[in-house]
Amino acid sequence: MPVATLHDVRSTVEPLEGNKVKVVVEVEEAEFDKELDAAFRRLAKDVRLPGFRPGKAPRKVLEARIGQGYAREEAFRHSLPDYYSKAVIEHEVDVIAPPEIDITEGMDSGGVTFDAVVEIRPSIEVKGYEGLEVEIPRIDVTEEDVDEAVDRLRGQFSELETVERPAAEGDRVSIDIAATHHGDPVPGMTADDYSYEVGSGATGIPEIDEQLVGASAGDELDFTAEYPDTGTDEDDDDTDEEEPLHFTIKVNAVQESVLPEATDEWVAEKSEFATLADLRDDYRARMQQSRIYQGQAARRNKIAEAISGLVDDESVPEAMVSGEVENRIQDIGMRLQAQGLTFEQYLEYSGQDPQSMTAELTEAARSSAKLDLALRAIAIQEAITVSDDEIDTELEKAATQFDRSADELKAEFIEHGHLPQVRADLLKSKTLDWLITKTKVIDEDGQLIPADALELPEDESDDQEEE
Repeated sequence: MPVATLHDVRSTVEPLEGNKVKVVVEVEEAEFDKELDAAFRRLAKDVRLPGFRPGKAPRKVLEARIGQGYAREEAFRHSLPDYYSKAVIEHEVDVIAPPEIDITEGMDSGGVTFDAVVEIRPSIEVKGYEGLEVEIPRIDVTEEDVDEAVDRLRGQFSELETVERPAAEGDRVSIDIAATHHGDPVPGMTADDYSYEVGSGATGIPEIDEQLVGASAGDELDFTAEYPDTGTDEDDDDTDEEEPLHFTIKVNAVQESVLPEATDEWVAEKSEFATLADLRDDYRARMQQSRIYQGQAARRNKIAEAISGLVDDESVPEAMVSGEVENRIQDIGMRLQAQGLTFEQYLEYSGQDPQSMTAELTEAARSSAKLDLALRAIAIQEAITVSDDEIDTELEKAATQFDRSADELKAEFIEHGHLPQVRADLLKSKTLDWLITKTKVIDEDGQLIPADALELPEDESDDQEEE
């Protein structure tokens, strides 16, 4: 039973069943009397006594007027959470839920002793993380990938040319289109000489693209199509919408995009490169770098997902899940406030309702809690630790971001009990890094991706570190 003493306050921690502990805090009379005196000063501001200005009535006068019981209740309300918080920090109790506080001594007078029963983060055992295999998208860049990139650039300078053949996907057609519903014109579905890309699905009516593929200039198309889903919850007449739309389309012309020839001269004119080979090399290098970044992120996310899956739902306390949901809601709220938006507006824009949003956040919070427990467990099982020097290094990085001294930031973290969380976060990150070195990574074709293939060249890594 660890014991901690802070001034005239003594605390102990006792383990209980059900993943809980009891924090026992004993506050000596002299220490609590300071809190009682402060309570009287706060109450004096609201009590009007003849001959005294608000807040200036002496304690003895107030005691005679309102009694000590009311002030003692005020002192309990104000000081016990602070005493509890300091005891938790002192003993590094990893709490995951609010405590249940019970005053066992000192309700009426003298020193105060109270018990705080609180749920803590459980320790679990994880099996199956050895020999993990995860799949990520391929990271190699083929010549076909480079060809597509060059063609996209050529497409920016393409020209339309009328052709005497049936239309194919990717062609543009000039059409006269008219749609009716129950014989009435449909707004937005009637136009002459309308330029449309075949196969784009831009109208939301697939039958239009189906009819245009294979059509030639001069063809007149007559067909029906299902009424498109508007995606709204309005009380529309469902029976009315069952009546199909009637379309007539006249094809005036078929045009294909003609790409300019990719020559050294064209590249020099349209880009910052002198030759086509230089342009291709640049595309290849940038695409490779991008895929390595994406591959690194995908590998880390897939491993985290796999590790989370090794923890069953029953091992995760609901307090961890609800606490994480609350944190996520607060984070969303702060970001919305910074953008001048309300939760109601966010739900409207995202097409969600409160129930679906809560369900989504709960699912994500449960996965996050499972990953947290798994990484902590693996760290213990593999004897992975975080040194004080590693913590200092992390605090130095944070201090630089906030333009403060590392010593000042560390002192603040210690005072508010944040240092254990810094250590825990570093430990989980370090454990995930360790798992990355032990996990087999394959692409969608089942081909092994060597670890060094997911590393950037040294000069590019240095640039990333500077950023």
